[in-house]
Amino acid sequence: MYHRMKIAGLERDLPICRVTDDLYIAGFVMFGDVEITEKAAAELLKKAPEFDIMITAESKGIPLIHEMARQSGQNTYVVARKGPKLYMKDIITVKVKSISTEAEQTLCIGSDEAEKMRGKRVLIVDDVISTGESLRAIEQLVREVGGNIVGKMTVLAEGDAINRSDIIALAPLPLFNADGTVKE
Repeated sequence: MYHRMKIAGLERDLPICRVTDDLYIAGFVMFGDVEITEKAAAELLKKAPEFDIMITAESKGIPLIHEMARQSGQNTYVVARKGPKLYMKDIITVKVKSISTEAEQTLCIGSDEAEKMRGKRVLIVDDVISTGESLRAIEQLVREVGGNIVGKMTVLAEGDAINRSDIIALAPLPLFNADGTVKE
């Protein structure tokens, strides 16, 4: 089963995937889709507030934030990694449980990434915002290092996330029943 939708002016068929017996989601993956990554980045940048640096969570938001940085002339951005890396110093971590991942995850940044955000206008970017758990984790990291969150942007807002006044989204993404019909 697929859900056909328009994203940044482009039509895509998203596979409907089981989360639980009574909850299914449409899988949106930007990896490998250069056209949608470029168009979504351009559309988000048109709506973005002024910012100094952007941050996303590893990994599905990486192509989007990279393209947004390229199009906006930024030379750097921050990725909150799913685990500590050898190059990181003075690691700051936060726990997160996302709808699209079975186990609890850890997002972390090092002192170099923290310094890039300290005292700066930070734009949080993600491909999909669902429950908001990943977003809350990134917000916590940014605040902990003294960054000023000026906006939270996503390509798709899933389920009730489209009703949030604190995020900017290009399109809503419904939730689904087991038979592929949209949940009311």
